[in-house]
Amino acid sequence: MRRLAALLVWLLVSATAASAQTATLVADRLFIAGDNRLVAEGNVEILFGGAHLRAARLEYDQASNRLVITGPIVLTDGDSVIFMADAAELADDLQNGILISARLVLDRQLQLAAARIDRIGGRYTQLTNAVASSCEICASNPVPVWEIRARRVVHDQRERQLYFDRAVMRVGGVPVFYIPRLRLPDPTLKRANGFLVPSVGTNSLLGFGIKTPYFIMLGDHADVTLTPYLSPNTRTLEYRLRHETALGRYDVEGALTRDDLVANDRYYLLASGEFALPRDYRLQFRAALVSDAAYLADYGYSDMDRLETGLAMSRARAQGLIRADLSSFETLRAAEIPIADTLPRLSGTLSTERRFALPVGQVRAGAEAALIHRDATTPADGRDVESVTLWSDWAGGATTAGGLRARAEAGVAGAVYAVQQDPAFAPLSSALAAHAALTLRWPLERSQPGGGRTLLEPVAQIVWSGARGDAFPNEDSSIVELDPGNLFAIDRLAGLDAMETGLRANLGVALSHSTPAGHTLGLALGRVVRASDPGQFSPGSGLDGLASDWVTALQLDLGQGLQLANQTLLSDTLTVTKSTTLLSAVAGRATLAGSHLFLLPDPAENRPDTTSELSVEAGYRLARHWTGRVDSRYDLVNRRAAESGLRFEYRSECLTLDLSLSRRFASSTSVAPSTAFGLQVSLAGIGGGGGKDAPRRQCRG
Repeated sequence: MRRLAALLVWLLVSATAASAQTATLVADRLFIAGDNRLVAEGNVEILFGGAHLRAARLEYDQASNRLVITGPIVLTDGDSVIFMADAAELADDLQNGILISARLVLDRQLQLAAARIDRIGGRYTQLTNAVASSCEICASNPVPVWEIRARRVVHDQRERQLYFDRAVMRVGGVPVFYIPRLRLPDPTLKRANGFLVPSVGTNSLLGFGIKTPYFIMLGDHADVTLTPYLSPNTRTLEYRLRHETALGRYDVEGALTRDDLVANDRYYLLASGEFALPRDYRLQFRAALVSDAAYLADYGYSDMDRLETGLAMSRARAQGLIRADLSSFETLRAAEIPIADTLPRLSGTLSTERRFALPVGQVRAGAEAALIHRDATTPADGRDVESVTLWSDWAGGATTAGGLRARAEAGVAGAVYAVQQDPAFAPLSSALAAHAALTLRWPLERSQPGGGRTLLEPVAQIVWSGARGDAFPNEDSSIVELDPGNLFAIDRLAGLDAMETGLRANLGVALSHSTPAGHTLGLALGRVVRASDPGQFSPGSGLDGLASDWVTALQLDLGQGLQLANQTLLSDTLTVTKSTTLLSAVAGRATLAGSHLFLLPDPAENRPDTTSELSVEAGYRLARHWTGRVDSRYDLVNRRAAESGLRFEYRSECLTLDLSLSRRFASSTSVAPSTAFGLQVSLAGIGGGGGKDAPRRQCRG
């Protein structure tokens, strides 16, 4: 026993001398062979620092400080490195040695098998005659989808890099290319300089092309990705810069192009950022720049048809809000380009709001300064406007013993306008406005014996508002529509340049029902009734006349992924003037999301024709690893498709394959129809990309 105790002490002392850590040895049987060899047999485990060794038999030679281990062996080093071997000879600190017929598993994804593995200094692992793959391999799947065979592989555990010598890439067991030297990041490395997964595709405008992104780290909190895009018809360099700072973040993306579609060089830039400033202020910026109207659509970069560049700063607190913003606009719409100089080019606002609690209710007070400038120099077309508005309102409410809820509101506002380059308005004008409202709600609830619940809530709101003063231009409230969200709004106009006037009643009723099974039904119906028609609204808004259109809302949730929502405006003759329908469903392997939009013509909103558009996005899991998706947007009035797309995706534990086909049918003077095909392949276990959540290939037998 004294000799055994001495050997155990030698083992612990040798380990702790190397790393100032304590080693723990556990086994079913321990005995001494000779004078200086400790033998452990049966469920042998060694815990040393972050390493954990399990084996069938272990022999420790105190003279050489070596461990001779018989497998099966499992050596775990940290959370992401696992060694498995038949036999091994290691130093007592488990950081140096040789493993025979071994495998190295990184991040439980990438497996590297070798006839021999050498551990060097606890940092380097050298594999001789190695095979690397992240695919499931078993008797029924003996050939991996992909593998890399190499004469030698070195894993740098500190830098998290893999170095391959004389590497051969195989797909389905067939060699596809040979690389004398290859460096790849291991699965635990999320950021590193180097090439990312390339993608190939063909476009009817640009021809067959390939994109090869290259990632460059600019420190721990910034990086840039450069992506050359080469095809017979284009030479393009795409870029993206990301930067996280102590105060916030910003992103910049864009591209530089020479192609056969236009004679001039083409480019675009989109940037955005947000920063936290002292005293709770937040600064945001956005920038957009493009060489021509068709560039973004030709290359599929964005579907934006208006560009905004601006700066905004705000502070929101419980007692108030301060906001300032300045924006510049550029249109890409074919119909607006000829009149671009008559559209607002520069817009800015500075606003503040404060709240004050009273014994009864709450008072708000605010001010706003605004400006709008146009590029045109001709009168009327080049109108420029500056304004200052002061406003204040009060609101308070109470609930009676019978459950009737009442809310009263009142407010006043005054504005001064300076108008240039428009003879229809005086250079300086002013106006005053006031409003008052009373809202009554009476929620009635009924609970059924089986657990169902029904809520009925009638609502009546009486509103009066009026304005007096000089005429001035309406720049921020020209478009308005009635919907369930603003049925009980005191003012349905969006800005401060115009105010809904007159005496009116906003009437509605809402019904909701829920079942114990989780099914819900919601219905709402309402309209606006006026004492007189102020003539403020167009027929397409649903608010014109003495009585507005009926506004209806439906929400239905049948559980198990089936949901339906609809909002509709109906005239007194039950003619649909506006309608929006959304449908989503999940049934087994299938998913469906669809929408329908219907709008009657309204010249006041620059909509001369009826709009009826159907959008559908559907997916189906074709097999364990294959998913198909289709999306389409169809113009029901003109009976033609606007956009359509088809996509197939294969996902397994070791491979992601993405095939896409898209067609843009719509055309104009600046944007031509196009068809695009894309292919992207990603290997799990290489870099940060992984297939941990993907379905694994099944091994049978």
